[in-house]
Parts: sequence; C-alpha cells; structure tokens
Amino acid sequence: MRLIRIPVSAVLVLLGLVLQVSVFGRLQLPGATPDVLLLVVVGLAMVYGPTGGCLVGFAAGLLADVAPPSDHAIGRYALVLCLVGYGAGLLRGEHGRQRSVAGALLVVGGAAVVSTLLYAMVGALVGDTAARHVGLVGLVLSALLYDLLLAPFVVPVVMLAARRFEHDPVAAASGDGAGGAGLGTLARYRTTREASAGPTYKKKRVLGLAKRP
Repeated sequence: MRLIRIPVSAVLVLLGLVLQVSVFGRLQLPGATPDVLLLVVVGLAMVYGPTGGCLVGFAAGLLADVAPPSDHAIGRYALVLCLVGYGAGLLRGEHGRQRSVAGALLVVGGAAVVSTLLYAMVGALVGDTAARHVGLVGLVLSALLYDLLLAPFVVPVVMLAARRFEHDPVAAASGDGAGGAGLGTLARYRTTREASAGPTYKKKRVLGLAKRP
C-alpha cells in the first residue's frame, strides 16, 4: 500500500465516522442505520483494490469498534469491513474507475447486504441476539435502502479524493524525468560507445596491417 494512501484514507475514514456517530446515528430511523463508514470503505476499495480495501476496512472497523457509543465486541465490525473491503476491491474497475453508475450501485448494494448478514452472523457467534429481536430481513432491507440512497453523495466523492492523490508527483517525476532520462542517457552512451568502438578498432587494425612491409 502506497504511503500517500494512508493519510488520505485516515482523513476520509475519520470524516465518515464523525458523520456516522454524530449525524446518522441520531436519526432514529426504522430498521438499520445508514452506514457512512461502509460507503467510505467501499469507495476506497474500488480505487485501491483488494489489498488496500482490506487494510482500510480493518482499520475503519476497528476504529468504529472502539468509538463511543459502541456496544459490541471489539473486532466484530473490523472483521466485517475487512472482508467487505477485500470483496469490493476485487470488483475495482480499470484504473480505479467504474464504467457505469449501475455497476457502482450494485457493489454498494452487495456490500450493504453482505455486511449486515456478516455482522449478524458474527454477533450470533459471540452471543449477541439483537438481530433476532429486530428482524434480520427488516435490517437487510432497510440497510440496503439507506445505503443506496446515500451512496451517490458519498462514494463518488471518496473515489474522486482517492484518485486525486493516487499518483505521487515526486515518484512520477523521478521515474519519468530524472530517472528515465538518466537511464536513457546511459543506454545511449553505451550504445554509442559500443557502436563506435568496433569500427575504430578495426580501422586501427587495418592501418597497422597496411604499415607492415
């Protein structure tokens, strides 16, 4: 994972977490809560790929696990977002760009359904049965609806910010400018030297033979 991705991901994840806790977590909507953090992870994964999406998802989920008013086991949401980030990264478009809006919405919809189911399954393993009382079907449908409605306002902004800082100008300049010119000059020098060494040697040898009696 490139170093430039770390501060960019940290800023976007922190903004998503603040919106999640302070705004959308207080709306008291029926069913699930709109998951801004999930949308941030999906947007970054569709630019960074499976490895970057997995790392960003784990860090974002772990941060959500310890941020108040969290009431679940630490590591539960980290596992969910880690797997979702990896899966969304596998569906990354060419050069981190989705070919269509429908494709991006399908990724978001799949991530919303999978994350809700995984969260409920992991909760059942650790003894959390809250999903049974609320209704798993209602949670999945409400999470799908809320995340799809929120996705056009979050995912494109996240992907645009991630692509904006994806290309390191220092590395590009050293690779295409000084580094590339240096290697090209060295190659041309070697080629010229090898090309000129042969005829010069042959010419001296011919002149030497001509001077012999």
